[in-house]
Formats: sequence, C-alpha cells, structure tokens
Amino acid sequence: MHARRRPAGLWRIVTIALPALAVCGLVACAGGSGTSSSSGAAGSPLPTVAAAAGLGWLQRQYEQVVSRVLPSVVQISTGTGTGSGVVYDGRGDIVTNAHVVGTAATVGVSPASGGKALPAKVTGVFAPDDLAVITVQRGAASLKPAVFGRSAAVRVGEIVLAMGNPLGLSGTVTDGIVSATGRTVSEGQGSSAVLISAIQTSAAINPGNSGGALVDLSGRVIGIPTLAATDPQMGGAAAGIGFAIPSDTVTSIARQLITTGKVSNSGRASLGITAETVADTAGQPTGIGVVSVRGAAAAAGIRAGDIIVSVAGQPTKSVTALQAVLALHKPGDRVPVRLARNGSTSTVTVTLGSLTS
Repeated sequence: MHARRRPAGLWRIVTIALPALAVCGLVACAGGSGTSSSSGAAGSPLPTVAAAAGLGWLQRQYEQVVSRVLPSVVQISTGTGTGSGVVYDGRGDIVTNAHVVGTAATVGVSPASGGKALPAKVTGVFAPDDLAVITVQRGAASLKPAVFGRSAAVRVGEIVLAMGNPLGLSGTVTDGIVSATGRTVSEGQGSSAVLISAIQTSAAINPGNSGGALVDLSGRVIGIPTLAATDPQMGGAAAGIGFAIPSDTVTSIARQLITTGKVSNSGRASLGITAETVADTAGQPTGIGVVSVRGAAAAAGIRAGDIIVSVAGQPTKSVTALQAVLALHKPGDRVPVRLARNGSTSTVTVTLGSLTS
C-alpha cells in the first residue's frame, strides 16, 4: 500500500489494489424465486411492527451518540490547513494525527460549540504511529473529554460513526460499519508511519477528517480516522474504504506523550539504525543505506555503510518497505537481515529492539 500526500486538507490517501466486486440488486444473489408478504403499491415489502420499532431504537441511538460525542471533537488549524482532534482529558490534552500538526509548534483549536479558537501547543509527536498530542493553553474548561473504548474488543460488522471536520465543515458525521480489523497500512510517500492493527471502516473519511473520532454505538471512541483509500486503476476515491488507528494504540501513545513528551514503550519493533533509501542509476530504489547503528543492529554486527536488501526474507528496497516489514514483528523477535558490504553479501541475525522517540 502506498499513499500520496494532500497537504491542503491535512488528510492522507492510501492507494490499494481493489478486487472486482459482484454487485447484487435489491433481491437475493442466489438463484431461485422468492416470496414476500405485506408488499406496498410498488411491490416493496412493508416493515413489520418489530422492524419499525427496531429502526426507531437505532435512530435514537444515533442521535444520542452524536449529541454525546460530537462536543469532544474539535477542529485544529495550522499554517497549512485544518484537521480534527479528540479531547482526551479534562486538562486540555487533545489527541490527533501527527500529519495534522506537521512541523507546527502551536496550533489553533476550535471547539465543536463554536466561538473563538483556543491557542494550543504541541506536547508530543510519535510519527511511526501518526499520532500527536496538543494541549490547550487557555479555555480547557470549555472542552468535553471523550470516552475511549477498547479496540481489541471491536468486532467486524459493528456500526460506527466517523466524526470530524471534512472540507472545513465542522461537526460532520458519517456512518458505516467496521469492515475489517488488524490491517497493516503503510502511509508511504515520505511518511514513516505504518499503521498496525488498523481498523478498516466503510464510514466516509474525507479531507479534514484526519485526527477525528471513530465511534461505536455506545459512544466510545474506538479509533482515530487517518487514511482514505483510492483505486489506482480508476484514479479516484475507493468509496467505503478508510482506516483508523485503534484506540488501544491511541491511549497508550497519548499517555506517554502527555507524561514525558516522548514514547518509550511503543510495542513496535526497531532494527536500531538510521537509514536512507539507496537508488540505482535510473533512480529506482534498491535497498536501505545504513547511516548509523545502535542497539540491536550494532549487536548483530551491522555497520554504517552497509546496504540492507531484505529483512525476515522480505525485500527492503526503501525505508517505507523496511517500516512495513518491521510493523509485522515485535520487540525480541529474531530475524535474518541480508546485507551488502564491499561488493559481497551476507546474512546476520538481529534480535529486534523497541521503537522509541
């Protein structure tokens, strides 16, 4: 998966290959004839009393969740665009995407209730997970903290709502379901972020939604919407395919950034190198050039100047490819690393360390 940056919208698009889909109409896809009772004038089935009652409950639940959570979703403004954020606690801490704040040290926060933007400072950023925490410096009492749920308990098929400020339209809500869990998604195109255990959703995610809230029908934030997909064959948006950072990751990283401004326990594997992508004479990436080593890499005998061509049997032609491979592993895993040095190749075994900031 690869992504292309759209800076004006503070939003990311991930490009994926989509399989062909078989589309059914408003009848069963299986062959054979069907029957229905209680049809209207146009032949469409009328809802039963139980079904109507169920729809009424669902309608009320939507309304209650929106009224409860939307006040916790803010708009974040920087010098390059706008995005969304979720109020994390009563002290004015707000969690958002790292790519929303970019390189800014201070940002403006517009509450969902409207009014003058509140000044906020960037407390900490963890780019590998595309997460950041900003802290409102004045007016924190006007903000309402959200309730974060456990993303580990999220089930495929759950109804979810995406809340944010797409296209500058504050307080926008879209709905869908959890389409899949446990996705590994590389943002690519200059970003070091690789989302681990991402939640895939059919709820629409548009420019400005980044950093907002993906919410279940109990009003709990289960993810932070971050990516929307495009179809490379069609050259446009792939409707109904978006990705959110799971809330378990969000709360873990946010706590560390709020406490120390850094992340010391990410749960992510690290090779222990500073690296850059090496290209051939045609400009095509061919491997990872090691600039400096520490920790795991140094212990395994990797040196500055080496070129890493594969990790755990997977080709690593670019830094993005390396990040994607490491995202599949945990600290403590032992992996073979194939490298080129002075015209010859060799393989060393590395016990992966922990990625920190």
